[in-house]
Amino acid sequence: MKGVVLAGGLGTRLLPLTKVTNKHLLPVYDRPMIYYPIQALANAGIEEIMLVTGGNSAGDFLKLLGNGKEFRLKRLNYTYQEGEGGIADALRLAEHFADGEPVCVILGDNIIEGNIASAAEAFRKQSHGAKILLKEVKDPQRFGVPILEGDRVLKIEEKPANPRSSFAVTGMYFYDARVFDIIKTLKPSGRGELEITDVNNAYIASGTLTWDVLEGWWTDAGTIESLHLANQLVSRTGANKKE
Repeated sequence: MKGVVLAGGLGTRLLPLTKVTNKHLLPVYDRPMIYYPIQALANAGIEEIMLVTGGNSAGDFLKLLGNGKEFRLKRLNYTYQEGEGGIADALRLAEHFADGEPVCVILGDNIIEGNIASAAEAFRKQSHGAKILLKEVKDPQRFGVPILEGDRVLKIEEKPANPRSSFAVTGMYFYDARVFDIIKTLKPSGRGELEITDVNNAYIASGTLTWDVLEGWWTDAGTIESLHLANQLVSRTGANKKE
């Protein structure tokens, strides 16, 4: 399995912190934000990663991360997303890198206390389809929210005003190679973006999407409040624990 870290976007919710840099280069406690998703993939046994970025600070990622040897990666690749096309549009750029293999995709501002090694292993055994990781949160309306019926996800609603569960779809996804064909069929949402929720709903429609609940804390760091929370959580307990 290969890994994809999505680290584009303008980070407008973090202005003025992002006026002169990409939000994923901002510090979270003792290291740059981008270190955390890369380490999460490395801890899951993924050794080849593509970083998708954009904006004016793209070259800074190369200066910071180099060839990924700090994370003991075999390869760290880079590609550039022009404009703001959404998460699925960014993932589309990794098709040739994936080269027919399954991928684990992590949003660059997602930080976890533990690891996704067991989920990655379960998906390797699943062999096709998709897997999402869910987490119970206080403010599900900020995220994609699953409608659950027993073990099944019936549908995912994007940022619903009246969430039908208290779970959020975290920014960590496992997909087989079919994901790139699905992305080609998507139409932009009302926000003008290709939505990852539409990708997940396509897998739900084909009956091939599974889910696990993520253990330990999880946060994004895309707002001032969540960036502050991420700093507090990492300072208190550390992140990316292998056990």
